[in-house]
Amino acid sequence: MSTKFDPNNNVIKLCVIGMSLEDSGNAEEAGTMFQKAWNEATDDYEKFIAAYHLARQETNITDKLKWMETSLQCALNINDDNVKSAYSTLYVNISKCYEELGDSDHAKRNYELSESYKGAPTDKGPFYHGTKADLKVGDLLTAGGISNYKPELQMNHIYFTANTNGAGLAAALAKGEGRERVYIIEPTGEFENDPNVTDKKFPGNLTRSYRSKEPLRIVGEETEWAKLTTAQRSKWREDLAKSKGEIIN
Repeated sequence: MSTKFDPNNNVIKLCVIGMSLEDSGNAEEAGTMFQKAWNEATDDYEKFIAAYHLARQETNITDKLKWMETSLQCALNINDDNVKSAYSTLYVNISKCYEELGDSDHAKRNYELSESYKGAPTDKGPFYHGTKADLKVGDLLTAGGISNYKPELQMNHIYFTANTNGAGLAAALAKGEGRERVYIIEPTGEFENDPNVTDKKFPGNLTRSYRSKEPLRIVGEETEWAKLTTAQRSKWREDLAKSKGEIIN
């Protein structure tokens, strides 16, 4: 099974439902959803996500620590670019638990580990950019375009992802009448985690979404990704209109 982030994965769906229950003040029902997610998790990736949400909700510090360490252990078992961005977040949460338990040695050690995983992403790709523009190999995509989500916003960065379905979603929502295209790209300079998604709902940057001020070079075109149905596309547009563009740029 691929460990890539998939919003249609059942465990991820249960966690998303849990988070929206939390947002509307139903903490108890949310906890039931996270527990259900844990019970249904079949591999390290699903367990890592479910355990993180159980930990986040836990009021007993010893139990919170146990769940955070379970989440981290599952992520360490996977140890690839699909989870590495979460390490810093998990270690800092573990450090805070030890701090509350008065164990300053363990707190310090986990805090140092958290710091060691910060910094520029180490993701090697392959990377993708979704658009409706008709481009060819060798073309450069540059920052300064207009946001897909907020027409009044000019973009200082160009966005890309290591998740083909994420790029496909961007292509579906992009302006223009052209055909949806997902290009395989190479960043020409430094890039960073997309702050619009990092740590917002899941630990780290599980969607492997990035942004750069430097151009992206097109090296090919990807033709295989999960296309949105008309209903899904309308739902996304509706959610975007409601969120006033806070989702992703």
